[in-house]
Amino acid sequence: MKPTRIISKTESLCPICLKKVSAQLYSQETNTYLGKDCPEHGFFKTVIWRSNLPIDKWWKKRDRAPIKNPATVEIKGCPLDCGLCSNHRQYTCTALIEVTQSCNLRCSFCFADSHNSKESNIALDTIELMYRSLMRASGSCNIQLSGGEPTLRDDLPEIIKMGVDLGFPFIQVNTNGIRIGEDEGFVKALKLAGLNSVFLQFDGTNEAVYQSLRGRGLLDIKIKAIENCKKHDIGVTLVPTLVPEINMDEIGNIIDFALSHTPCVRGVHFQPVSYFGRVPFMPKDKNRVTLPELMTAIEEQTMGRIRKESLVPPGCENPLCSFHGSYLYEGGNKITEITKASGCCGDKGAEEGSTKAKGYVARKWSIAKAAPVPEGSRNEEVKQWDDILERIARHSFSISAMAFQDVWNIDLERARDCCIHVVSPEGRLIPFCIYNLTDHRGQGLYRK
Repeated sequence: MKPTRIISKTESLCPICLKKVSAQLYSQETNTYLGKDCPEHGFFKTVIWRSNLPIDKWWKKRDRAPIKNPATVEIKGCPLDCGLCSNHRQYTCTALIEVTQSCNLRCSFCFADSHNSKESNIALDTIELMYRSLMRASGSCNIQLSGGEPTLRDDLPEIIKMGVDLGFPFIQVNTNGIRIGEDEGFVKALKLAGLNSVFLQFDGTNEAVYQSLRGRGLLDIKIKAIENCKKHDIGVTLVPTLVPEINMDEIGNIIDFALSHTPCVRGVHFQPVSYFGRVPFMPKDKNRVTLPELMTAIEEQTMGRIRKESLVPPGCENPLCSFHGSYLYEGGNKITEITKASGCCGDKGAEEGSTKAKGYVARKWSIAKAAPVPEGSRNEEVKQWDDILERIARHSFSISAMAFQDVWNIDLERARDCCIHVVSPEGRLIPFCIYNLTDHRGQGLYRK
């Protein structure tokens, strides 16, 4: 079938040899594809968008800005000079620091291809270098401590406190939740060190999903992890990896579960499966979930309580990367849309969009604590208004998604707009998808 409309021309990488190749986004009927042609290995195409909603109705162009203080010089060109180079067009919103490559699970899908190895943890002085390099390059941004499984480190509280002392106001741990559920004393230590949020792997509400994706039943321990976080006022965001034929029918159940555990659970952040790192097979289009398909599934599986129209494009990263929606949970089955009033970034330029995105994430994914007010210090009108603001802060709920790119669908124009950066052990900032990208054999550009 011939393209019906060329949407844009870009560059990509060959999934076999990782050489840069010309590419284009084009529509065929209601689908949009990225197509690319390698002189040596032939033509590849991957679905990007499946929906009756035209992609250009979603795609809002925004002003972009080059990095003011690039850390690397562009010599070979994107994506080989990441650090960030002057060709990048967005500031850091969230920075990932991987503190270990070890893990206590062997998941069938894993960005980092982590496992229970004897590889040593990243040294504390190296982590300090990573923090300091990040502060020089991007200023005070949000931190996600990741791995591997970061809670395998007994000194994780020390790492969190180091980040807080260096001036990072929001620190989150990306975890499978096993130790968080088993060791409440450890959770207390994380909170005392300054932890704001837990990014909890949560793929469904039945054990069959975990057996398939994670190799063992985990639901009970994840519920216990949420309970421990609740005891210590740590916000939790549920993070499902969505894989066709495994857990796409769990979307509504996951949202309902999250709502039943508010205000500790602050929202759900869906991640349609991406094919880099450790994956069990080479993907076909039927193995992918596109953003509009996910938005439709959210509406259908919540019986219309969450409308897909309440899910909007980002103002920080590229519009094809993500969506988000804000809501107020009012108990039972009642949820009120507040996206327009408290959206992430709006139609802002790159720098302002990044600043607003950092504040949005920190605000939405932390548990708001109301300041005590002495009795008799407020009149009734002020008291009612304060109660409303507290309710909005404590019972706001977010739904979001991030569609990471892999070698099959990587669009380098889109990668230049990335605001989620991995800090390398040398202190370089590398866009998340570029850092994790691997060829058809699992060999990467940056992750070794």
